[in-house]
Order: sequence, then C-alpha cells, then structure tokens
Amino acid sequence: MSKLKHLLTNLQASFWFVPSLMVVFSIVVAIILVETDSIGGDRWLAQWPRLFGAGADGARQMLATLAGSMMSVMGITFSMTLVALALASSQHTSRILRTFMGSRITQVTLGIFAGIFAYCLVVLRTIRGSGGVEEFVPGLAVFFAFVLALVGVGVLVFFIHHIASSIQASSIIASITRETIASIERIFPERLGHGPDEYEDQDQVLRSLEERILYPVPTEANGYIQRVDNDALLRLARDNKAIVRMERGIGSFTVKGSVLVSLAMEEPPAPATIAAFNDAYSVGRYRTVEQDPAFGVRQLVDMALKALSPGVNDTSTAVMCVDYLSAILAELAFRKFPEARRYEGDELRVITIAPSFEGLLAEAFEQIGASAEGNIGVMVRMLSAFETLAHLTASPRRRRALDEQVRRIAELAGRTAEAAHDRDRIAKRLMEVREALQIEPASNSGEEKM
Repeated sequence: MSKLKHLLTNLQASFWFVPSLMVVFSIVVAIILVETDSIGGDRWLAQWPRLFGAGADGARQMLATLAGSMMSVMGITFSMTLVALALASSQHTSRILRTFMGSRITQVTLGIFAGIFAYCLVVLRTIRGSGGVEEFVPGLAVFFAFVLALVGVGVLVFFIHHIASSIQASSIIASITRETIASIERIFPERLGHGPDEYEDQDQVLRSLEERILYPVPTEANGYIQRVDNDALLRLARDNKAIVRMERGIGSFTVKGSVLVSLAMEEPPAPATIAAFNDAYSVGRYRTVEQDPAFGVRQLVDMALKALSPGVNDTSTAVMCVDYLSAILAELAFRKFPEARRYEGDELRVITIAPSFEGLLAEAFEQIGASAEGNIGVMVRMLSAFETLAHLTASPRRRRALDEQVRRIAELAGRTAEAAHDRDRIAKRLMEVREALQIEPASNSGEEKM
C-alpha cells in the first residue's frame, strides 16, 4: 500500500500524468458525441442551422485550424513553463523546481490544450463526403469543438497570468510554506498536553541493545529516503520477534550496501526479510515534503542564502523567507513530536530517528544567521521570529533552544553592527525577546512542561 501511495504521489507530481488523463477523456467525449450524431442527432440539430449547419468542407477546415492552433498554443505554453523554471532556478534555487512541476494549474492547462487537439483529430476523421448523399458531418461534435476553442483562449489568458504570478518570490515562498505546513499537520497531528515526555532518555535502551547481536540490513538502492511505512516496520519487527533500530531517517541519503536498519534478533535475517525491510522504505532521486517537513524548511533556507549572496543581495526576499520560516516553526512550537521508541504492548519493537523542534529550529535559522553578517534588517526579523515562537511554547527545552539562537544573533550583531543606531536597535529587540522567553505564554497554560 505504501508503494502504491508513493507511485500515485509521483504520478500526480509529473507533467504527463494529468494531461494524459485529460487527452483520454477528450477522446471518449469525442466518440460519444459523434455516436450521438450518427444515431439520429442530426434530425433535431437541423432546427438550428446557424449553429449546427456547417458543411463537410467547412467543418474540416475549422477542425484542422483548431487542431493546428492548439498545437501552437501548447508549444507556447511549454516554452513559458520552461522559461519560468529557468528563471526560478537561477534566481532562487533549483530545489523549488518540483513545486512548479507539481502545479495543478500547469498540468491542467497542458491537458486542456492537448485534449482539444486530440478531440479535433478524432472528430475530423469521422467527417465524410463533400455535399453528396453520403455526406456525414457530426454537427454537435463540431459545435462542441468550437466551444472548446473559446475555452482554450480563456485558459491561455489565465495561464499567462498564473505564470507571471508564480515566478514572484512571494508566491514561491508561500507555496512552499503551504505544502510544508500541510505535511506537518499530517505527521504531527497531536498538540502538547499532559502525556509522557516526548524526550525520553534512551541510554538504558541503547545499553540493552549493545548486549544483543545486531544484524545489519543493507539498503538496495542509492538515493534519498522519501517515505517510511512505520506500520510495516512494526509488523516486521513483531513477526521476526526483533527490535528494529533505524539507521537512516527520512530525508537522509543512502548508499547501496550501507546499513538501513539494524535488527536485534536471535539469528541472521533471511533474504526475504531483508527485502521486506527494504520494501518498507521508498528511496528516490530527490527529497520530498510529504513525510519530510525539514525539506520544506531547507528550500526556504536555500532561497534566503541565495538572496543574501553578494551576487544577488536581495534582503527583501531573505526577510520574507525568515517570516515564513517563523510561520512553519510556529506550527511546530505547540505540537507533540512522535516518540523515538515504538512499542507493541510492553514490548519495544522499533527505535526510529525522529525529528525534533530543536533540530528544525537550527535547520531554519543557523545558516541564515551565519550569512547575515552586517545585515541588520535580517537579524532584527530573526529576533522577531524568536519572540513570536517564545510566546507559543512553554516547553523549557524548546525555550532553551530559542535562547541559544538569540545568543547567536547577539554575538553576530556585536561583531558586525558598526553604527550606534543599529546597535541600539538590536539591543532593544534583544531585551524584548529575552523578556518573552521568561514569560509563560497564557495561551498554552495546559502545555506539557519538559
């Protein structure tokens, strides 16, 4: 089932799948309309000769013109898409290309033009004769082709608007953030409460594992781990009476033959067992956001680093990235992260590599801070982000991570802020952030204390 979901996700994100479905649908519609005309539809269509009264030659000419026009428009659409991809890749980062490729608007637009072309070809080949007794012109199908042509004109105008909007930095950043937050809501649905501590001490478990024989399960492919079927891992651990320790987390790169998981069991795993564990992992050529929100964070960080580079020097884009990173971390600030240990009853079965708020916070801001030397605007905005996050979490551990990031910015500003006005501005923001880190957020009074 996991493999099937992974396949469907990849198909939906491809350029060809949705357009292909629309072409098939267009062919089916063309056949239905032609058959409707052939079984007597022309008798009631004769009531409106101005709409459905085209002769064979006129119908052929119109359909041929529409088919040729749709191919030309489709070529223009492909060209516009490729130009947008090239501009976005060079201006921001190549990591965002899959966001464009997965755009449903782009896929549907290509599908509409290709579908109209296929529809016209199917109807065109059914027209017979030229004014004689054996003449057959599917009037309803020809008229519907005319309607589709008008729809195609409207879609082209809308697509031009969409491309012009989608290559703007704000649109790209907002799209990545929306996709990342959707992934967070799927993976971390629980809010912090009075449950068990999510940061469990694993030293005792690890010591007990060291006393047992661990058998490595090698990976069978090179690539990035895109998905892990956790239910399959738990089931395999139960069936083999083993403890499974993940050695590679989601988003990690695996080299063929390297250790994917380690099994604490009484005898070496059989080849079928090794294959079953590999089947629980989906490995591909690139990272995806579906189970890896850290990749969404990484994309925004890359855009900010590109904007702060000397060749680009676009502070506004970097500030936008910081703002949206704070929105992503705000979604994580009050959520309960999954425990690294997973049990079946009282039996420990799987030890995962689980993400943490502290790790994602460092992923989001450390590199941007290191590249923001002397850029007061970016440093002030990062401090504002930390203040916002401080108001959203009561977790001492998460607050300590925020305080560590604040100290980094304070040290950076002390080294690079030259003007007295800038130093005073930073000092004021630092005072406000530190006050926020000392106050319990009223909105999270029931949040778990860690």
